[in-house]
Amino acid sequence: MKDKNLTTLEEFKEQHYGKIGTPKRDELEAGYENFKIGVLLQEARLQKGMTQEELAVKVGTTKSYISKIENNVKEVKFSTLQKIVELGLGGHLELSIKL
Repeated sequence: MKDKNLTTLEEFKEQHYGKIGTPKRDELEAGYENFKIGVLLQEARLQKGMTQEELAVKVGTTKSYISKIENNVKEVKFSTLQKIVELGLGGHLELSIKL
Protein backbone atom coordinates (compact mmCIF):
# COMPACT_ATOMS: atom_id res chain seq x y z
CA MET A 1 0.00 0.00 0.00
CA LYS A 2 1.39 3.39 -1.02
CA ASP A 3 1.79 6.12 1.58
CA LYS A 4 -0.06 9.21 0.33
CA ASN A 5 2.71 11.46 1.66
CA LEU A 6 5.41 9.77 -0.40
CA THR A 7 6.25 10.67 -3.97
CA THR A 8 8.46 8.63 -6.25
CA LEU A 9 11.37 10.36 -7.97
CA GLU A 10 9.63 9.90 -11.32
CA GLU A 11 6.43 11.51 -9.98
CA PHE A 12 8.43 14.39 -8.53
CA LYS A 13 10.26 15.02 -11.80
CA GLU A 14 7.04 14.89 -13.79
CA GLN A 15 5.27 17.22 -11.37
CA HIS A 16 8.06 19.82 -11.28
CA TYR A 17 9.72 19.42 -14.69
CA GLY A 18 7.02 17.95 -16.92
CA LYS A 19 6.80 14.75 -18.88
CA ILE A 20 9.74 13.22 -20.72
CA GLY A 21 10.11 15.00 -24.06
CA THR A 22 9.23 18.48 -22.80
CA PRO A 23 12.04 21.08 -22.96
CA LYS A 24 12.28 21.61 -19.19
CA ARG A 25 12.40 17.87 -18.50
CA ASP A 26 14.92 17.22 -21.28
CA GLU A 27 17.18 19.90 -19.81
CA LEU A 28 16.95 18.24 -16.39
CA GLU A 29 17.78 14.81 -17.80
CA ALA A 30 20.73 16.14 -19.85
CA GLY A 31 22.10 17.89 -16.77
CA TYR A 32 21.85 14.66 -14.82
CA GLU A 33 23.82 12.76 -17.47
CA ASN A 34 26.63 15.35 -17.34
CA PHE A 35 26.64 15.19 -13.55
CA LYS A 36 26.80 11.38 -13.71
CA ILE A 37 29.81 11.46 -16.06
CA GLY A 38 31.69 13.69 -13.63
CA VAL A 39 30.90 11.45 -10.67
CA LEU A 40 31.89 8.31 -12.57
CA LEU A 41 35.22 9.88 -13.59
CA GLN A 42 35.93 11.01 -10.06
CA GLU A 43 35.14 7.58 -8.63
CA ALA A 44 37.36 5.87 -11.22
CA ARG A 45 40.21 8.32 -10.55
CA LEU A 46 39.98 7.79 -6.80
CA GLN A 47 39.79 4.03 -7.26
CA LYS A 48 43.07 4.25 -9.18
CA GLY A 49 44.54 6.32 -6.32
CA MET A 50 45.23 9.27 -8.60
CA THR A 51 44.99 12.99 -7.97
CA GLN A 52 43.39 15.31 -10.50
CA GLU A 53 46.87 16.64 -11.23
CA GLU A 54 48.26 13.16 -11.97
CA LEU A 55 45.33 12.37 -14.27
CA ALA A 56 45.68 15.71 -16.05
CA VAL A 57 49.40 15.12 -16.72
CA LYS A 58 48.72 11.64 -18.16
CA VAL A 59 46.06 13.04 -20.47
CA GLY A 60 47.82 16.27 -21.40
CA THR A 61 45.37 18.69 -19.86
CA THR A 62 45.12 20.73 -16.66
CA LYS A 63 44.01 19.88 -13.14
CA SER A 64 41.47 22.68 -13.47
CA TYR A 65 39.88 21.03 -16.53
CA ILE A 66 39.60 17.66 -14.77
CA SER A 67 38.07 19.41 -11.74
CA LYS A 68 35.52 21.21 -13.92
CA ILE A 69 34.43 17.93 -15.52
CA GLU A 70 34.16 16.15 -12.17
CA ASN A 71 32.16 19.02 -10.67
CA ASN A 72 29.80 19.40 -13.64
CA VAL A 73 31.08 22.89 -14.47
CA LYS A 74 32.23 21.94 -17.96
CA GLU A 75 30.79 19.51 -20.48
CA VAL A 76 33.29 17.10 -21.93
CA LYS A 77 33.56 16.09 -25.59
CA PHE A 78 33.31 12.37 -26.27
CA SER A 79 36.82 12.23 -27.73
CA THR A 80 38.24 13.92 -24.62
CA LEU A 81 36.28 11.62 -22.33
CA GLN A 82 37.64 8.64 -24.23
CA LYS A 83 41.18 9.96 -23.84
CA ILE A 84 40.72 10.48 -20.09
CA VAL A 85 39.28 7.00 -19.58
CA GLU A 86 41.69 5.11 -21.84
CA LEU A 87 44.99 7.01 -21.56
CA GLY A 88 44.54 8.49 -18.12
CA LEU A 89 42.76 5.72 -16.26
CA GLY A 90 43.69 2.69 -18.35
CA GLY A 91 40.04 1.81 -18.87
CA HIS A 92 37.69 1.32 -21.76
CA LEU A 93 34.79 3.63 -22.60
CA GLU A 94 31.58 2.03 -23.83
CA LEU A 95 28.73 3.89 -25.50
CA SER A 96 25.14 2.73 -25.52
CA ILE A 97 22.15 4.09 -27.40
CA LYS A 98 18.69 3.26 -26.10
CA LEU A 99 15.56 4.04 -28.08
